[in-house]
Amino acid sequence: MKASSQSGAGRAEYAAGLVRLAENIRALAGWRRAALAVLLGALATAALPPLHLVPLIVPAFVGLVWLIEGADGPRPIRRAFVDGWWFGVGHFATGLYWISHALLVDPVRFGWMIPFALFGLSAGLAVFPGLAALAVRFIRLRGLAAILVLAAAWGAVEWVRGHVLTGFPWNLIGTVWAETETVMQGAALVGLYGLGVLTVLVAALPATLGLKEHFLHRWAGPFAALILLGGLWGFGAVRLAGAEPGTVAGVRLRLVQPNIPQNLKWDSGLRERHVRHTMALTRTAGFEGRTHVVWPESAVPFALANSPALRQALATVVPRGGLLITGAPRVAEGDGPVEIWNSLHAIDDTGTIVGTYDKAHLVPFGEYVPLRGVLGALGLEKITPGPIDFSAGPGPQTLALPGLPAASPLICYEVIFPGHVVAADARPGWLLNVTNDAWFGISSGPYQHFASSRFRTVEEGLPLVRAANNGISAVVDAYGRVQAQLGLGRTGILDADLPKAIAPPLYARLGDVVPAALALFLLALAAVVRRLG
Repeated sequence: MKASSQSGAGRAEYAAGLVRLAENIRALAGWRRAALAVLLGALATAALPPLHLVPLIVPAFVGLVWLIEGADGPRPIRRAFVDGWWFGVGHFATGLYWISHALLVDPVRFGWMIPFALFGLSAGLAVFPGLAALAVRFIRLRGLAAILVLAAAWGAVEWVRGHVLTGFPWNLIGTVWAETETVMQGAALVGLYGLGVLTVLVAALPATLGLKEHFLHRWAGPFAALILLGGLWGFGAVRLAGAEPGTVAGVRLRLVQPNIPQNLKWDSGLRERHVRHTMALTRTAGFEGRTHVVWPESAVPFALANSPALRQALATVVPRGGLLITGAPRVAEGDGPVEIWNSLHAIDDTGTIVGTYDKAHLVPFGEYVPLRGVLGALGLEKITPGPIDFSAGPGPQTLALPGLPAASPLICYEVIFPGHVVAADARPGWLLNVTNDAWFGISSGPYQHFASSRFRTVEEGLPLVRAANNGISAVVDAYGRVQAQLGLGRTGILDADLPKAIAPPLYARLGDVVPAALALFLLALAAVVRRLG
């Protein structure tokens, strides 16, 4: 009896301690409040690739809920927005620090932009978490109802972030599950936006422990979080049980990772040497057994369509009857202005281009200067070489290629956009992503990029072939499982078969209707909880 009494007293003291902690966080003011919000945002980043410290999302979002609940005073809505904004500043500044690497490729011209690019972008993106926090405080919620609204609002602002001003859905919070293949299967149902809603819900539900209410009210949140997480894990485990889609007969891929430093890649005296280096890697041992070769984005730093002699030279590294698929600029010269596209070409063993795709989703300030008439006059330039802005292609395309299932080509960060990686009128058999992550250096950027690309396979039920200049090159099956991989910063080749596609999952069929319905359901549930509470 005495031991039982001591145990009960210990639990009561622990519960009281959590309540005191929550009250202290709610009562914070000034720089301490802002500093805590920044720290919480950074904890959420640590849960993302490459650290994958997933448990840290719990204190991150529990702390955010307690801050929002304590947003009182003469302007509570404004205070809640500021809490969410500081959380976002910490989250994006730590998650996007690798932007500085791209600007240091040519530090004399672009190094001065680092503080403006990193902290300016972080401050701008932080508006979205600020709006999510504002939504909770606007309708004066606390406890379970506040958590439900925060999860729904977080999903909504992530969706907006992925679409407004050309969109930037980088580091969506659901990406924390990239190394947990069972849980990431939830993206097959609700997409990465919907998985983000569920992730915030699971992470924030333990915030009910900070309430003074009855035992059941306080512990309802953690129990619900465990049940929800268990349901996600269970669904994924069932989905993966016996999931062996097989491989496409007669297709034996070779991915080439030349690992050329970005500051040397476009050096006019070295470009031919870079191409010869990539050709030599292609023809290393085992080449005779390959049917198709894939090179990364801009692996050929010449206008390939305008260079018949170069195409004939490249034909020597095309397997007999197969293809070389490579990134290269495409230039159109005529009576009007010169146009240039960031393109992908497929070349057969005669040196003939048999397929071309032009990148549609261009990187602002990377491939073009937005509002060039205004910003260009202020001296702002794009960081890729050359004075001419890239032109955009028409959008997702299903590309028919000899000897292969039809492919959906995606150049660089086009692969990070949920629901926008395949053409609406013709489902492909695989996703083909060529990229040059050397811009990011040896940083978290390439890991984050690769993690996001894996979720497209789960959402669409399509395998992914990814060739990157300096890594991470990989072949991923239609369940997001890595079948072969060549790590970051390595030079070499990757030989693999092409996995088969599977039947389109729910998200592939219905798109963003599914995460929207999930968010609306949580809002309706919050209304019920509020009424009952």
